Amino acid sequence: MHYADIKYPDVANGLGVRVSLFVSGCRRNCPECFNKEAQDFKYGKPFTDKEIDFIESKLKLPQVRGLTLLGGEPMEKENAAELLPLCKYLKSIYTNKDIWCYTGYTYEELVNRNSSVVNELLHYIDVLVDGDYQKDKHDLSLKFRGSSNQRIIDVQKTLKTKNIGLVRELM
Repeated sequence: MHYADIKYPDVANGLGVRVSLFVSGCRRNCPECFNKEAQDFKYGKPFTDKEIDFIESKLKLPQVRGLTLLGGEPMEKENAAELLPLCKYLKSIYTNKDIWCYTGYTYEELVNRNSSVVNELLHYIDVLVDGDYQKDKHDLSLKFRGSSNQRIIDVQKTLKTKNIGLVRELM
Protein backbone atom coordinates (compact mmCIF):
# COMPACT_ATOMS: atom_id res chain seq x y z
CA MET A 1 0.00 0.00 0.00
CA HIS A 2 1.09 3.54 -0.69
CA TYR A 3 0.02 6.60 1.24
CA ALA A 4 -0.33 10.22 0.21
CA ASP A 5 0.17 11.79 3.63
CA ILE A 6 0.09 11.31 7.38
CA LYS A 7 -1.18 14.39 9.20
CA TYR A 8 -0.45 15.06 12.85
CA PRO A 9 -1.93 16.86 14.61
CA ASP A 10 -5.24 16.82 12.74
CA VAL A 11 -8.43 18.29 14.21
CA ALA A 12 -10.48 18.46 11.00
CA ASN A 13 -11.11 14.76 10.34
CA GLY A 14 -12.81 13.50 13.47
CA LEU A 15 -13.31 14.41 17.10
CA GLY A 16 -10.32 15.65 19.06
CA VAL A 17 -6.66 15.61 18.14
CA ARG A 18 -5.96 12.81 15.68
CA VAL A 19 -3.43 11.13 13.45
CA SER A 20 -4.81 10.96 9.89
CA LEU A 21 -3.56 8.49 7.30
CA PHE A 22 -4.37 9.37 3.69
CA VAL A 23 -4.01 6.15 1.69
CA SER A 24 -3.41 6.11 -2.07
CA GLY A 25 -5.67 4.39 -4.55
CA CYS A 26 -9.28 4.85 -5.54
CA ARG A 27 -11.34 3.54 -8.44
CA ARG A 28 -14.45 5.64 -7.76
CA ASN A 29 -13.32 8.68 -9.82
CA CYS A 30 -15.89 10.90 -8.12
CA PRO A 31 -16.64 14.26 -9.70
CA GLU A 32 -15.22 17.09 -7.58
CA CYS A 33 -12.70 14.77 -5.90
CA PHE A 34 -10.60 16.93 -3.57
CA ASN A 35 -7.66 14.54 -3.70
CA LYS A 36 -7.48 13.47 -7.39
CA GLU A 37 -3.75 12.68 -7.29
CA ALA A 38 -4.34 10.12 -4.54
CA GLN A 39 -6.55 8.04 -6.88
CA ASP A 40 -3.34 6.48 -8.21
CA PHE A 41 -2.46 3.39 -6.13
CA LYS A 42 1.27 4.20 -6.49
CA TYR A 43 0.96 7.88 -5.51
CA GLY A 44 3.04 8.98 -2.54
CA LYS A 45 5.28 6.66 -0.60
CA PRO A 46 5.16 2.99 0.39
CA PHE A 47 3.52 2.40 3.77
CA THR A 48 6.14 0.65 5.91
CA ASP A 49 6.93 -0.18 9.52
CA LYS A 50 8.43 3.31 9.82
CA GLU A 51 5.01 4.86 9.24
CA ILE A 52 3.37 2.40 11.64
CA ASP A 53 5.92 3.36 14.29
CA PHE A 54 5.19 7.06 13.69
CA ILE A 55 1.43 6.54 14.00
CA GLU A 56 1.91 4.46 17.13
CA SER A 57 4.21 7.08 18.69
CA LYS A 58 1.47 9.70 18.27
CA LEU A 59 -1.32 7.43 19.51
CA LYS A 60 0.65 6.94 22.74
CA LEU A 61 0.17 10.63 23.53
CA PRO A 62 -2.68 11.19 26.00
CA GLN A 63 -4.05 14.16 24.06
CA VAL A 64 -4.53 12.09 20.87
CA ARG A 65 -8.04 10.70 20.59
CA GLY A 66 -7.45 8.34 17.68
CA LEU A 67 -6.65 7.51 14.08
CA THR A 68 -8.52 8.60 10.96
CA LEU A 69 -8.32 6.73 7.65
CA LEU A 70 -8.94 8.70 4.45
CA GLY A 71 -7.84 8.59 0.88
CA GLY A 72 -7.75 7.85 -1.86
CA GLU A 73 -10.17 5.19 -0.72
CA PRO A 74 -9.44 3.13 2.42
CA MET A 75 -12.11 0.59 1.47
CA GLU A 76 -10.59 -0.40 -1.88
CA LYS A 77 -9.75 -4.09 -1.53
CA GLU A 78 -5.98 -3.54 -1.71
CA ASN A 79 -6.05 -0.84 0.95
CA ALA A 80 -8.50 -2.65 3.21
CA ALA A 81 -6.23 -5.71 3.15
CA GLU A 82 -3.34 -3.59 4.45
CA LEU A 83 -5.41 -1.55 6.89
CA LEU A 84 -7.03 -4.57 8.54
CA PRO A 85 -3.89 -5.84 10.34
CA LEU A 86 -2.93 -2.24 11.23
CA CYS A 87 -6.32 -1.50 12.81
CA LYS A 88 -6.44 -4.87 14.52
CA TYR A 89 -3.01 -4.26 16.04
CA LEU A 90 -3.72 -0.68 17.09
CA LYS A 91 -7.08 -1.57 18.65
CA SER A 92 -5.44 -4.36 20.67
CA ILE A 93 -2.96 -1.91 22.19
CA TYR A 94 -4.88 1.38 22.32
CA THR A 95 -8.27 0.27 23.57
CA ASN A 96 -9.17 3.82 24.61
CA LYS A 97 -8.51 5.31 21.15
CA ASP A 98 -11.03 5.38 18.32
CA ILE A 99 -10.71 4.83 14.59
CA TRP A 100 -12.62 6.94 12.07
CA CYS A 101 -12.80 6.09 8.38
CA TYR A 102 -13.92 8.27 5.48
CA THR A 103 -15.19 6.39 2.43
CA GLY A 104 -16.99 7.28 -0.77
CA TYR A 105 -18.94 4.04 -0.49
CA THR A 106 -22.10 3.84 1.58
CA TYR A 107 -22.18 1.49 4.54
CA GLU A 108 -24.71 -0.65 2.65
CA GLU A 109 -22.42 -0.91 -0.38
CA LEU A 110 -19.57 -2.05 1.86
CA VAL A 111 -21.50 -4.79 3.65
CA ASN A 112 -23.20 -5.96 0.46
CA ARG A 113 -19.86 -6.28 -1.31
CA ASN A 114 -19.37 -9.62 0.46
CA SER A 115 -15.73 -8.94 1.16
CA SER A 116 -14.54 -10.75 4.26
CA VAL A 117 -11.65 -8.27 4.59
CA VAL A 118 -13.89 -5.19 4.45
CA ASN A 119 -16.43 -6.78 6.79
CA GLU A 120 -13.71 -7.62 9.30
CA LEU A 121 -12.15 -4.16 8.98
CA LEU A 122 -15.52 -2.61 9.87
CA HIS A 123 -15.31 -4.40 13.24
CA TYR A 124 -12.29 -2.23 14.12
CA ILE A 125 -13.77 1.07 12.95
CA ASP A 126 -15.72 3.15 15.43
CA VAL A 127 -17.01 5.90 13.14
CA LEU A 128 -17.60 5.69 9.40
CA VAL A 129 -18.23 8.82 7.35
CA ASP A 130 -19.83 7.34 4.25
CA GLY A 131 -20.97 8.46 0.83
CA ASP A 132 -19.35 10.45 -1.92
CA TYR A 133 -19.11 14.21 -1.80
CA GLN A 134 -21.91 15.77 -3.87
CA LYS A 135 -21.37 19.37 -4.87
CA ASP A 136 -25.11 20.13 -5.11
CA LYS A 137 -25.49 19.04 -1.46
CA HIS A 138 -22.45 20.98 -0.20
CA ASP A 139 -23.08 22.57 3.19
CA LEU A 140 -20.42 24.46 5.16
CA SER A 141 -22.40 24.07 8.40
CA LEU A 142 -21.95 20.29 8.46
CA LYS A 143 -19.52 18.77 10.93
CA PHE A 144 -16.84 16.41 9.57
CA ARG A 145 -18.38 16.06 6.11
CA GLY A 146 -18.77 18.12 2.97
CA SER A 147 -22.26 17.30 1.69
CA SER A 148 -25.58 16.47 3.32
CA ASN A 149 -25.82 12.99 1.76
CA GLN A 150 -22.82 11.84 3.80
CA ARG A 151 -23.54 10.14 7.11
CA ILE A 152 -21.57 9.81 10.32
CA ILE A 153 -22.20 6.24 11.42
CA ASP A 154 -21.51 4.60 14.77
CA VAL A 155 -20.23 1.37 13.25
CA GLN A 156 -20.17 -0.71 16.43
CA LYS A 157 -23.79 0.17 17.25
CA THR A 158 -24.77 -0.53 13.65
CA LEU A 159 -23.08 -3.94 13.66
CA LYS A 160 -24.88 -4.90 16.91
CA THR A 161 -28.36 -3.70 15.98
CA LYS A 162 -28.21 -4.25 12.19
CA ASN A 163 -29.73 -0.75 11.86
CA ILE A 164 -27.73 2.30 10.82
CA GLY A 165 -26.75 4.08 14.02
CA LEU A 166 -26.00 7.70 13.22
CA VAL A 167 -23.85 9.74 15.57
CA ARG A 168 -26.68 12.22 16.15
CA GLU A 169 -24.70 14.86 18.06
CA LEU A 170 -22.46 15.27 15.02
CA MET A 171 -25.21 15.34 12.44
